[in-house]
Amino acid sequence: MERTGPGLPEDMEALSRQASALRVALERSAENTEGMVAALGSFDRRVSAIEASVRPIQVRSQAMTMAHENIDRTIENAEATLAQLGIVRRAEAVILRGPHENLESFLEAVDLLKGVAHFFSSNKNFKCCEGVLNQVNNLLTMSALKIEEEFRQLMGAYSKPIEPDRLFGYLPKPLLASKGDSGAVGEQTSAIYRNPTLIPSGILPLLNDIARQLVKDGNQQSCYKIYRDARGSALELSLRKLGIEKLSKDDIQRMQLVALRVNIETWTQIMQITVKILLAGERKNCDQIFDGVIFNKDQCFAELAGSSVMALLSFGDTVAKSIRSHDNLFALLQMYGVMHELQSEVEVIFQGKFCSEMREAALNLTKSLAQAAQETLVDLEKAVEKNSSKTIMQNGGVHPIAIEVINYVKSLFDYQSTMEILFQQSETGSGAESHLAGVIMKIMQNLQSNLNEKSKQYKDPALSHIFLMNNLHCMVLSIRRSQAKDILGDDWIQRHRKIVQQNANQYKRVAWASILQTLSVRGTGGTGSSPSDVSSTGVSRSMIKERFKSFNMQFEELHAKQSQWTVPDQELRDNLRLAIAEVLLPAYRSFINRFGSLIQRGKNPHKYIKHSPEALDQLLGQFFQGQQVGEQKQ
Repeated sequence: MERTGPGLPEDMEALSRQASALRVALERSAENTEGMVAALGSFDRRVSAIEASVRPIQVRSQAMTMAHENIDRTIENAEATLAQLGIVRRAEAVILRGPHENLESFLEAVDLLKGVAHFFSSNKNFKCCEGVLNQVNNLLTMSALKIEEEFRQLMGAYSKPIEPDRLFGYLPKPLLASKGDSGAVGEQTSAIYRNPTLIPSGILPLLNDIARQLVKDGNQQSCYKIYRDARGSALELSLRKLGIEKLSKDDIQRMQLVALRVNIETWTQIMQITVKILLAGERKNCDQIFDGVIFNKDQCFAELAGSSVMALLSFGDTVAKSIRSHDNLFALLQMYGVMHELQSEVEVIFQGKFCSEMREAALNLTKSLAQAAQETLVDLEKAVEKNSSKTIMQNGGVHPIAIEVINYVKSLFDYQSTMEILFQQSETGSGAESHLAGVIMKIMQNLQSNLNEKSKQYKDPALSHIFLMNNLHCMVLSIRRSQAKDILGDDWIQRHRKIVQQNANQYKRVAWASILQTLSVRGTGGTGSSPSDVSSTGVSRSMIKERFKSFNMQFEELHAKQSQWTVPDQELRDNLRLAIAEVLLPAYRSFINRFGSLIQRGKNPHKYIKHSPEALDQLLGQFFQGQQVGEQKQ
C-alpha cells in the first residue's frame, strides 16, 4: 500500500539522520586506515634496519662454514690419497716378487693397482698425483710382462713330449696283445683307453687364472701364441718319437710288402694313440685352461694340432690311392676299421668351424679307404678267375692258387665286422652279411672255374680228376672248418662234396676200367687155340697167361705212376684206396680162383701170378703217397 500524506517528511528526516551517521563512520574508518598504514610503514623501516645490522654477521658465518667444509674435504682427500699410496707400496712389493711364488697374491695386487689407477684417473681433484698414477701404470705394465712370462715358463715346463713306452702303456691290453695280429686292429670297438696326464691337474687352475689375467690385460694374442706353440711342439715331438714320417706315393709303391705292412700296422696304432689319447687330452686341457675366458680356443686347438693330424692323414690317404693289390686288402681293411672306429671321437674333438678341415680330411680318408677296399675285392674276384699260372702239380696235389685263395677267404673273416660295416655304408637293398656272402661265394666260384681250366692241362684224364678231387676237397674241408661255413651254408658244402665224389668216381672209371677188363671172364674161351692149350672147361691157357701178363703190366704201370700222385688228406686217401680195393681185389681173387690152376700146372707160374691178393692190397697202400713230388712249369 502506498504511503501518502503527512508521513513523508518524517521518513526523509530519518534518512537524513542515517546518512549523516554513515558519513561520520566512514570518516572515522579512513582515519583508522591511515593510522594502520603509518604503523606498518614504521615497522617495515625498523625490520630493514635490523636486517642491515645482521647481514654482515651472516656473511661471516657462511664463510666460516665453507671454510670448515673445505678443511674436512681436504683431510678426507689426504687420507684417501695416503690410503691409495699405501696400497701402491704393498702391491709394488708383490709385483716385484713376481707371480711364481704366490699367483693369487700377485693377481690380487694387480687388481688393487687397477683400482688405484681408476681412483686417480677418474677424480679431477687429484691431478697433482699424476706421478703416482704414472708409477701405478708402470707397475701394471710390469705385472703384465711378468704374468706373460710366467705363462710362457709354465707352458714350457709342462709341454714336454711323451715317450713312446708311456703312450703305448695307455693302449688297452687286448690291443697291445694283438700287436702283429693283422686281424685284431680295427676290431677293438669296446676297448677302454686310459687318459694320459698331459699337464698335471694341479697346474691347470693356475694356467686358467693366468689366461684370464692375460686376456683381461688385453694380451690375447700373446696368450694364444704361447699356448699354441708350446702344445703344438709337444704334440709334434710325441708323434715324431712314435716314428711317424711323411711318405710319398712313389715311396709307398717302391716299398716291400712286409715293410709296407709294418708301416701300416704302426700307423694304425699311432692313429689311435693320436686321436684317443693325445688329441683327446689336448682338447680337454684346452677347454679347462680357457674355461670362462673370452678366447677362441677352437682356433687355437686347430692350429696346434693341424700339422700333426694332417701329416698322419696324409699317409693314410697316400696308401689308399697307391695300392690296389689284393695282397694289401687286409691292410686297407685294417686302416678302414680304425678310421671308422675313430669317427665318433673325430666328430667331438674336431668340432667347430676352425677344425672343419681336419674333420673333413678324416672323413674323406675313411671314404677313400672304403672305396679302395671295395675296388680291391672286385679286383680279387677277377684275379682269381683269370689266374694264368702255368704251374702243373705233377702229383695232382692242391694247387698253390687254391691254398692262397682259401687262406685269403679264411682271413677275410678276421675282418668280418669291418667288412659288414664297409658294406653297410654302400648298401641300399640287401643286407651287409648277404653282400659278404656274395663276395665270398663269387671268389670260390671263380676259384673252381680256374681249377677246372688248370685240370685240362693234364694229359692223363685220371690225374686230372685226382687234381680236381684234391683241390675241391681242400676247399670244402677249409670252408667247413671256418667261419665261412656260416656264410656259405650247408647247401654249398654238400653240393661241393658231391662234386668231390664225382671226380673220385670218374678217376676210378678212367684209371681202372682197362685193368678190370683183363680180369673179366669174357673172352677167355679157347676158340682158335690148339687143343692142347684148351682146358677141360674150354678155357684157353694162353689167353689166361696173356690176361695175367696184361694185368701185371698195367698194375705195375699204375703203381709206378700213382704212387707218385698224392692225396694229401688221409681220410680221402684211405677212402679212395678202399674204393679201389673193393672193386679190384674181389675181381682179382675171383680170377685167380677160377683160372689160377691153369697157370699153376704150367711152367714158371710166378711169372704170371706175381701178386697174391694180400700182396696186391699192400701195394695199393702205396698209392697216392707222393713219393716223387715235383712241379713242372711250362
